[in-house]
Amino acid sequence: MSANLRLALFFLPFAVLVAALGYWNINSSADTASSALTVDNNSIDFFAQDTHTIQFTETGTLHYELNSPRIEHTQHDDITLLLQPDLLLYRGTDLPWHITSERSEVSPEGKEVELIDNVRIARTDEQGRPTILTTQQLTYVPSTEYAHTQLAVKIEAANGITTGVGMQTYLNESKMHLLSNVRGRHEVR
Repeated sequence: MSANLRLALFFLPFAVLVAALGYWNINSSADTASSALTVDNNSIDFFAQDTHTIQFTETGTLHYELNSPRIEHTQHDDITLLLQPDLLLYRGTDLPWHITSERSEVSPEGKEVELIDNVRIARTDEQGRPTILTTQQLTYVPSTEYAHTQLAVKIEAANGITTGVGMQTYLNESKMHLLSNVRGRHEVR
């Protein structure tokens, strides 16, 4: 599935919501229209509560499942804000990455997703071994499945714990590169 098609399918529910809100605004009274002109340039132009989004790949397998108690879209900078996003990123496999944070910001057209505060990425491999990555901020690029941070990172795996400052990873390769101050405690089995 092309990256553009994936992004389009991801934002399709939001586009429908925007179109519905736009239609509603066209039919609103003149008083409402005149008061809208005095609103802050970066005000929220639409929001959704208790959202549950599911996207499939071109072949019909599950790509991701996203839950959020509240999603807001800011008018001026085209940023989408998610409160407590909870994402199961399958990418067509049976073993998803489970990604959560306190909040996140999605850039215009979904090119980047910044996960903010108590970021947790967990995955269990084919042998049932869990890997849990935690940090305070992480930027994710959906089109390349690349993620990075400059902050402290902790990786808990079946054979030990590794910490470091700064990280780069491609989720599709399941490899994580810690950039500095790397320390580890590993158990030999």
